[in-house]
Order: sequence, then C-alpha cells, then structure tokens
Amino acid sequence: MKDVIFDDFQNSVNESLLRHRSLLDIMTKLQESQARINRAVAKSATNCGCIEIQTKKVHLPKDFNIEDIKILTKNSKSSIKGNLCESCRDIIESEIGNNLFYLTALCNSLDINLYDIMLKEYNKIDTLGKYTFR
Repeated sequence: MKDVIFDDFQNSVNESLLRHRSLLDIMTKLQESQARINRAVAKSATNCGCIEIQTKKVHLPKDFNIEDIKILTKNSKSSIKGNLCESCRDIIESEIGNNLFYLTALCNSLDINLYDIMLKEYNKIDTLGKYTFR
C-alpha cells in the first residue's frame, strides 16, 4: 500500500509540474526550497522565538568507540529549547512539502522511483544501523 501512495504522489508531481520542467530549473528550485526550510527554522528562533537553538562542539575522546559517539550525541535534540508554535510549524511543513515536491520532480526527470530510493536507504540503515556514520 505504501508504494502506491509514493507512486501516486510521484505521478501527481509529474502531472502538476508545468513551468519548471527542465533539469536545471528543477535542481535550482530544489536548492531554493532547501534554503527556504533553513530560513523558516532560523526565523522560528530569531523572529518568532518559539524555539531557541543552543549548541556547542561535541568533544570526542581520542580512544572513543561507536557507543561513545551515540551517548555523546544522543541529546542533540536538547540543543532545541521550546516547541514550534502553530504558525512556524505550518510554515516549515509547507516548505518541506515544497522541497519534497521538487525532490520528486528531480526523480521524475531522471527516471528514478522515489519509493525505491527510500527502500534502499531504509535497507542500508537497517543493515548497517549505527555504522552508517551519519
């Protein structure tokens, strides 16, 4: 069933993309949409103030192992204080939706199935787990 939803979405993107059909247009619109996500998140902190971003360098010991990294970085969510307000959440969700649209359009241009990519990535994560080093 999930593959049907992805395929339907991918087909819908293909049908609704009218003006920016060239590969260069799609690539630049994808990049622009990513920048708009970044800007919306930043404005949530700097303009609205519904979240605060507090971060610092993670110091890794010289003799660290994979488990040490997981423990040291597991609280990365703690660098975000507060919760998105409804307005900021709506804006960010909209920008992520636009990004997903242009990512799917790029897949369509290159004749790549988005669901297949997600399956491959899921299988890689499932197989390698923490050893994907991301």
